[in-house]
Amino acid sequence: MANFVLVAGTWLGSWAWDEVVPQLRAAGHADHPLTLSGLADKQGAPAGQQTHVQDIVEEVERRDLRDVVLVGHSYAGIPVGQAAERIGERLARVVFVDSIVPADGESFVSAWPDGRAMVEASIDKNGGFWAPLTAAEFEGQGLTDEQIARIVGGSTPHPGATLTEPAMLARPLGELPATYIKCLLDGDEPSPDVVALLRDERWRLVEMDTGHWPMFSQPRRLAQVLLEAAGR
Repeated sequence: MANFVLVAGTWLGSWAWDEVVPQLRAAGHADHPLTLSGLADKQGAPAGQQTHVQDIVEEVERRDLRDVVLVGHSYAGIPVGQAAERIGERLARVVFVDSIVPADGESFVSAWPDGRAMVEASIDKNGGFWAPLTAAEFEGQGLTDEQIARIVGGSTPHPGATLTEPAMLARPLGELPATYIKCLLDGDEPSPDVVALLRDERWRLVEMDTGHWPMFSQPRRLAQVLLEAAGR
């Protein structure tokens, strides 16, 4: 039995995985969808990037989880990638879902130079938080109007410090067993840093013909990919 620890990206909480977890359970595995500090039902909790890393590590250690598959979507790839190396032998695999991967000394905004000014402006304007997207900004991502409404309705402002603080890695990310899921409606190819990591035999690439939020647009297919990534 694998233990899937599921972490969604900016603005989202554990609820984002509601349509994925039944498929994992049906296959006989345990699911642990996690809300990061400062988001969803944890709004108001102070949060920097290392807080989010510790959220994930503590979930694994508190529950004494083994055979862990850490899953990070979008922004969450940064804290998930750091947590993956910190849980040691408990880790079975890390799965990055159309995400930014951590680089030592680099932040979310430094990894996304084209969007840095926009993100930092939103943080300054909104009291230290990145404001959620509007419905129109989800167009072209393979989502129905109902799915977009669900995402927008559940989103909460994202703590800005988690996006501007640098990642801290003790060893090269390529040493971890990893799967990278590329959602093709959000770009045909992974970023250059991910392409470089995929040259390592421990990394695998899986493509999904959907947008950046596959837990909403294709939850069954995403669950299947996660099970395959875990070797189940």
